[in-house]
Amino acid sequence: MEVKEYKTLAEFYPYYLSEHSKKGTRITHFLGTTLFFILLIGLFITKNIYLLIPTIVVPYAFAWVGHFFIESNKPATFKYPFFSLISDFKLYFEIIQGKQGWGE
Repeated sequence: MEVKEYKTLAEFYPYYLSEHSKKGTRITHFLGTTLFFILLIGLFITKNIYLLIPTIVVPYAFAWVGHFFIESNKPATFKYPFFSLISDFKLYFEIIQGKQGWGE
């Protein structure tokens, strides 16, 4: 099976949404991204450098649980790290704004 090469975020985002179609996957991503913002704020407020590791690891852990155990696919982060990160934030804010639903 040939995998399409995405050159722009506009091309990649529909693929990203298709890989995050299940409600559980979107919930785990949403929780992980929320925890990212909470930890990031905590990092800046406390200036505790030890919060840097959980700020990075925790959101990915939540997202990967969604992919491996709910969606049953491989995270796009492995092939498209930048597009995937931007798409995570895009989906997060689209859910908050009501532009995207929670999935199937």
